[in-house]
Amino acid sequence: MLTQLDLITIGRSSVDLYGAQVGGRLEDMASFNKYIGGSPTNIAAGTARLGLKSALITRVGNEHMGRFIREQLMREGVDVRGVVTDNERLTALVLLGIRDQSQFPLIFYRENCADMALCEDDIDPDFVAEARCICVTGTHLSHPRTEAAVLKALRLARANGARTALDIDYRPNLWGLAGHGDGESRFIESQQVTAKLQSTLHWFDLIVGTEEEFHIAGGSTNTIEALKAVRGVSAATLVCKRGPMGAVVFEGDIPASLDDGQTGQGFPIEVFNVLGAGDGFMSGLLKGWLTGEDWPTSLKFANACGAFAVSRHGCTPAYPSWEELQYFFRTGIRDKALRKDKALEQVHWSTNRTGEWPEMRVFAFDHRMQLEAMAEEAGADLSRIDEFKGLCLKAALQVSANRPGYGILCDGRLGRDTLYKATGTGLWIGRPVEWPGSRPLVLEPEIGPDFGGLSEWPVDNVVKVLCFYHPDDDAAMRADQEATVSRLYAAARRNRLEMLLEVIPSKVGPTDDDTVAKIIERFYEIGIYPDWWKLEPMKTEASWANACAAISRNDPYTRGIVVLGLDAPAVELEESFATAARFDLVKGFAVGRTIFGEAARRWLSGDISDDQAIADMARKYQDLCTVWDRARNGAAQGTDA
Repeated sequence: MLTQLDLITIGRSSVDLYGAQVGGRLEDMASFNKYIGGSPTNIAAGTARLGLKSALITRVGNEHMGRFIREQLMREGVDVRGVVTDNERLTALVLLGIRDQSQFPLIFYRENCADMALCEDDIDPDFVAEARCICVTGTHLSHPRTEAAVLKALRLARANGARTALDIDYRPNLWGLAGHGDGESRFIESQQVTAKLQSTLHWFDLIVGTEEEFHIAGGSTNTIEALKAVRGVSAATLVCKRGPMGAVVFEGDIPASLDDGQTGQGFPIEVFNVLGAGDGFMSGLLKGWLTGEDWPTSLKFANACGAFAVSRHGCTPAYPSWEELQYFFRTGIRDKALRKDKALEQVHWSTNRTGEWPEMRVFAFDHRMQLEAMAEEAGADLSRIDEFKGLCLKAALQVSANRPGYGILCDGRLGRDTLYKATGTGLWIGRPVEWPGSRPLVLEPEIGPDFGGLSEWPVDNVVKVLCFYHPDDDAAMRADQEATVSRLYAAARRNRLEMLLEVIPSKVGPTDDDTVAKIIERFYEIGIYPDWWKLEPMKTEASWANACAAISRNDPYTRGIVVLGLDAPAVELEESFATAARFDLVKGFAVGRTIFGEAARRWLSGDISDDQAIADMARKYQDLCTVWDRARNGAAQGTDA
């Protein structure tokens, strides 16, 4: 079978619940952030971010946390064919906190957990044969059943000529040597553990560990003696991590001093969180090792990935993308607290977002002011608006037919139940926060005076804000609106929500080919990097060219632009689409009243049924999708749409 994977990791898989309050006791944590965890799981995701084709063999429970791990791994680009669903056991959990620079309390919830039920039958020879490397971690050598699974994979790897690697990853708690409250413990001497490790070390081409981990593997608290003991049973390349002193590599005999090993460039940064640093290090090391780099270069990758890990909250979320790593190598350390380097954090955010949206056909029914006016005109109760938006959602789902590239815009004040129903359907979901028609910008009450309302949003909802902004606004108006958008942007990022910024200058003052581009430049100038832009249907090619150039110049990683409708007739929209579609940065449209306007009036008046309203809107939405596709195809062929 042809090799299709660079790496398969095997072992622990858990959900990490990270205390959000930094500096407090774990006993006092008030809220937690949820991430994937477990050393092999972190490494699989970390190497995937660096461009390796990675996979994981583990078990997860048949419940919400197990599905979260599987789905998040897929979002990270990890192959999950080896992730077995265990119907009898729960997914492992870990509760963690950041007390200070040296204390990181954690509790493992792993009693009879799913990944410790991994067995030989879970190791598929054909799957293992696809990989160039098998990487295992020490915990799964602690139990006969999981050890048998690991050894089977190693035997198959050796037979296939694949490389093998071990991250010792010693946790005394997981070997039954420490109590439940001592999850933070990193070293307890044990002849039994040493013997077990030494019985397997000959299987590996690469062995990685801290000094304490080599102490347990070598049976000595003298690091040099421990390394020599490991060398006595294994010819593997040994990589010894030394914390802030970096790491050293020994390919042959162990010298008299750790300083005599091969080293790589280090990155002295502020330590914020050491949990997961080793998995980040291992990810960078494997990237170098499996792509043919020499050891100093591989260590440079590893040290940098470890530096990112200790500077951010969480394990996997902290790891860099390959683009981010290269950016860091070019720019160097500008702030030792890497998470406070705004430019670096922007690259981290942009290059680690999950999901791809090369085409965007968005049915916008987030309208509040307009639908309220329609309801009042029809004599209908305002409570019926959410019911109508539910019909809009059904029309959107009918047209999308579970295909990618479709979405909706829906609000949480008049469309709350519809939003609940939309989540999990696969649609892109944008959610407005501005009070309709406000200028200067005012936000919906649900957002709250401190913007804390965003903490209640599902993470797949995109913050959409419309700002009636013009370059000729007076200083007070500009300052007011920019301050609101800036605070909103910060709140969105804090809550891991993407943001769409919509600007409509034509409703405020005269516009020319440079107006929108000037607005875009200004928002970037004040540090706002929207994931999406929503722009009005500009009529000239020059205006679109200037706007796209402004975005590309400032943010090469932007998601792109969607064109709004402004209740324009379909013929006008087709003309504007034809111009906009010539630019690759324009991904599609977000149009509302052109689709739902007539149906809303007739349905609210009782003139048509639910099914008739859905059919009318689905037809108009589909027609608009066809118009956009025709415009895009025409642009690609260099003809008028």
